[in-house]
Amino acid sequence: MTTRILVPMDDSAMAGQALEYAIETCVDPEITVLHVVGGATMMMGEAVSLALEDDIAAAAEARAEPVFERARQLADDHGVDIRTRVAVGDPARAIVKRADDYDTVVMGSHGKHSEDIARNILIGNVAQKVFRRSPIPVTTVR
Repeated sequence: MTTRILVPMDDSAMAGQALEYAIETCVDPEITVLHVVGGATMMMGEAVSLALEDDIAAAAEARAEPVFERARQLADDHGVDIRTRVAVGDPARAIVKRADDYDTVVMGSHGKHSEDIARNILIGNVAQKVFRRSPIPVTTVR
């Protein structure tokens, strides 16, 4: 039986670990890596700079490509094919919005913004929101 897995990824180490976990623990996985760009930051830099682009979709794809390259390399190392998707906006909302199309979400416990303080916090802000709101099971990898 194929398991449809959504793996949200940013450029954090824990996101990579989540993808590896999904690849290694699921039998015949159908994995989609989702990268969300343009989310709110302290200074709104990413959201504002994305909004100023002439072609927002193309700019979002370009910003996601380094994350997707890393994901493809991890998948290739394990002989697994993955799909990639880009979303724009709030990461937790984007993940939850797409969750109904999958059997489970596998994500890192902390993203790039909270990875430095991860030793002191059990679960990051985005992972916590997804865990609370997701209509499907969520596995957080640390």
